[in-house]
Amino acid sequence: MPDDLADIRSHIGTRQADGDVATAAPVLLFQKTLGRSDLEPEEGAAIPAGWHMLYFLPRFEQAELGPDGAPASSGVIPEMPFPRRMYAGARLAFHEPIRIGDRLHRETELVDLTVKDGSTGRLAFATVESRISTPRGLAVVEQRDTVYREETPAGAANRAPKRAAPPEDTVWEAEERPDEVTLFRFSALTFNSHRIHYDAVWAKEVEGYPALVVHGPLSQSYLMNFARDCMAPKRMTSFDMRARAPLFIDGPVRLVGKPVDGGCEVWAVTPEGTIAMSATAGFA
Repeated sequence: MPDDLADIRSHIGTRQADGDVATAAPVLLFQKTLGRSDLEPEEGAAIPAGWHMLYFLPRFEQAELGPDGAPASSGVIPEMPFPRRMYAGARLAFHEPIRIGDRLHRETELVDLTVKDGSTGRLAFATVESRISTPRGLAVVEQRDTVYREETPAGAANRAPKRAAPPEDTVWEAEERPDEVTLFRFSALTFNSHRIHYDAVWAKEVEGYPALVVHGPLSQSYLMNFARDCMAPKRMTSFDMRARAPLFIDGPVRLVGKPVDGGCEVWAVTPEGTIAMSATAGFA
């Protein structure tokens, strides 16, 4: 693969536009999956910040999916030279609440593609920006990073990234315990067919993980809901998250955080006590 990725980088600037409707059913089912009761999903109710992931679901034909269950290309992202993919991070700005019943319009653009040498090998990073509007105007701007990695040799363990502990001065704490059923329900809600989330044989024997992998967006949802709970009744205006290491089923996911000027900092922590996700959230 050429270092400059000239052919692939030529896709930077690719855009798409699509629409959806903010229906009540996925909000109700997501609450049931998480064991929450944030709102009565009735016409006009504002959905929590970050729950826009329940809309604009993937619309790929079965024949467009690769052996891992994920599409070879993802909308504005072209087919990548590295077969393994993971959610790497996101930056979100919340301008206007999305309300049940809203007709939604989304503009999506591939804004960057880069290759780096990381602690786990060569990596390609794709950054996609989405702008979601309601009839009242711009609601959400999201930049999402996806990392593509070199293939793990058959039978080899997936190389772990560098580990670090969260700070010791956190003042909030909670815990989540995602299991197979949680991952199945979240995959169904988001129409995510990536096999690392439901096929234990694939996750272990092909991709070298010790167990089923918790979806990056699900871990992000845990963190966002935790931040909103800790900062209530303030309104979340931004969320900047970096994924550092995968989380796996059945092990407890510890959530910790602390207030800072303008909002809070939160972390998702592995059973070993190291950071899986870190984020800063803004509130008004």
